[in-house]
Amino acid sequence: MDNLPSTYGLNRRAFALCEALVDAASDLRVEVSRVGSTRVIDFGITAAGGLEAGRRMAEIALSGLADVTFDVHAITGRPAITVRTDAPVRACMASQYAGWEVAYGQFFAMGSGPMRAAYGREELFDDIGSREESEVVVGLLETGEMPTEQVCNEIAMNCNVSPHNVTLLVAPTDSQAGNVQVVARSVETALHKLHELGFDLHRIESGWGVAPLPPVAGDALGGIGRTNDAILYGGHVVLWVRGEQTSIDEVAPQVPSNSSDDHGRPFAEIFKSYECDFYRIDKHLFSPAIVELVNLDTGVVRRFGEFAPDVLEQSHGS
Repeated sequence: MDNLPSTYGLNRRAFALCEALVDAASDLRVEVSRVGSTRVIDFGITAAGGLEAGRRMAEIALSGLADVTFDVHAITGRPAITVRTDAPVRACMASQYAGWEVAYGQFFAMGSGPMRAAYGREELFDDIGSREESEVVVGLLETGEMPTEQVCNEIAMNCNVSPHNVTLLVAPTDSQAGNVQVVARSVETALHKLHELGFDLHRIESGWGVAPLPPVAGDALGGIGRTNDAILYGGHVVLWVRGEQTSIDEVAPQVPSNSSDDHGRPFAEIFKSYECDFYRIDKHLFSPAIVELVNLDTGVVRRFGEFAPDVLEQSHGS
């Protein structure tokens, strides 16, 4: 993980990483521009982007509080994205989680990154804390189109900063960088599921997760399907927690994706069956295939879930 000062807030940390990224923009094949006075970094709309661009995009989404690396997936034998963090709540839930629906006029994107902590209106922050005031804000937009000046201004207003102090990273899921940064959310999905189940996230000390990197899809729907399947059917997350064992034993079987009735089909198929409405899909589906909870106080390990290589093959190809 980075060596930024511990006094830096989430947005300051992410902003420093953006500055380093801009210096290497040509090598990373990203395009830096201004929409109005807001800095927008294109990772895959018209820019070529790439693997390293996607890796850095993921680390910025995590505010530099996690390491993102490339590995080989044990089941598929293909490239995989591994994430590890000793600040899982701040990195994954206060920053990386795509909890802000950015919708203005005809523009829509799922917003993630530390700008959410400056926005601070999600109920989630009542539970986890980490709201912050910052003179600069950084956000990610999962979208296939560049934000308009109005969109940038609205984000700035909601974060209580001037538009020229906003940096937005944009990429669609059917791009190389977008593909990487979405699959780097394995730990985040496990934490989000635990929060949905009422588990106190502050008991989680560290997190590690891996998920296979799928082939880049030919369209946005395919990208959404393949990246979700990577985590639902190939994701493996380990969380180190503290506290009494009974509550862990009660929640652990409910965390993996196979606790959902929608489990077992490629995500694109599930998505279509709900008329492409995310909010009609069973919330319990959105979690890794396998989740392990290691109790640092008792030494007890609980592992639940299973890989689904047949569904991965159907989704990602042989």
